[in-house]
Amino acid sequence: MPPADQPRSHPPLAELTMNKALIVILAAVMLDAIGIGLVFPILPALLREVGHTSDIATLLGIMLALYAACQFLFSPILGVLSDRFGRRPVLLVSLAGAAIDYIVMAFAPQLWLLVIGRAIAGITSANMAVATAYITDISDEDQRARRFGYFHAMFGIGFIIGPVLGGVLGDLWVRAPFLCAALLNGLNFALALFVLPESRPGQREASFSLASLNPFKPLLWALSFKPLLPLIGIFLILNFVGTVYPTNWAIFSEDVFAWNGTVIGLSLAAWGLCHALAQAFVTGPAVARLGERWALIVGVLFEVGAMLTMAFATQGYVLFLMAPIFALGGIGIPALQSLTTRQVDEDRQGQLQGVLASLVSLAAVFGPLFFSITYHAFRPSWPGAIWLVAIGIYILVVPLLVGMGRERPSVATTPTA
Repeated sequence: MPPADQPRSHPPLAELTMNKALIVILAAVMLDAIGIGLVFPILPALLREVGHTSDIATLLGIMLALYAACQFLFSPILGVLSDRFGRRPVLLVSLAGAAIDYIVMAFAPQLWLLVIGRAIAGITSANMAVATAYITDISDEDQRARRFGYFHAMFGIGFIIGPVLGGVLGDLWVRAPFLCAALLNGLNFALALFVLPESRPGQREASFSLASLNPFKPLLWALSFKPLLPLIGIFLILNFVGTVYPTNWAIFSEDVFAWNGTVIGLSLAAWGLCHALAQAFVTGPAVARLGERWALIVGVLFEVGAMLTMAFATQGYVLFLMAPIFALGGIGIPALQSLTTRQVDEDRQGQLQGVLASLVSLAAVFGPLFFSITYHAFRPSWPGAIWLVAIGIYILVVPLLVGMGRERPSVATTPTA
């Protein structure tokens, strides 16, 4: 393996092939995000129809938590499987499973089928760990932060398109978004089958046992590997705090600025657009100029500044003005992902990305619960206090940043699981 500061050279044809592969995997990520986002606007209505009740708040929370919990459990498993059998077969199986699952959910006549279908959707969406491992495979170390930025940008664009499309289709027929999601996953499957090359064939000669599919084994491996600990801690905190936005943005806007659904939707679209642009065009240059560690620090500072402004905002236009600042705060996650990939060798990149994806899902399980309860406590006196609470959690990043050290880390040898 070449040193970290010397990118590998590739023949022109190989470089073209890798660029083509990158375009295909990013398109697949965007289609996947659209498919996921399609369901969110109509899920409450579908639960009322299938559950024959109007009181679906608890049930909706269970469905969202179940989806995230399945992602948490199966992200490391799919990562391990992709290391062993290759990225492409795991992607194909998960995409085919998702397409079939959405068709079943579209025609589910009973609530228990919908619950099972939502759990399977969470399992198949864990393939994002395989997608990030694929990007790691085809990228030199100095390209990874920029390409992880592209990944987040495409995912963000998908989440802008998905809910809008889902809302329009859901007004026509509440189950139509599920059929559209199935179609998109089918298109994704065709891309992977006919266009996407294998990035890492896997290690078929390596020993393999069912015990290696224990979803907690990769987590224990990561926690036992000292160089990863501060990075994992920072990654978990950043994603935990990130759940404050989907949890509280809408209700905060209603309470403080008396916004209606249209204005809230426009603010989210502005936030998503700025985020996608920053990920696509700012992350790479920022990391190239500052390095991963300082890009991470600068991103945290931007986000803390934006949340501090939100806490004391009295006019709604401030949220629109803060959208670019929040977007600049988002450069920290790709920089951190790139930094983390340097800590393990290439044979464990799938397992590592599975662990990171699992941490995202873990934050998605507990973050909304924490921030919704906290907001409810502060709501009567000062709704903006929720942003100060989020900043307080961010302060926990400081000792971990110090623990990372000042030197740019290099790739370590594979630890023993």
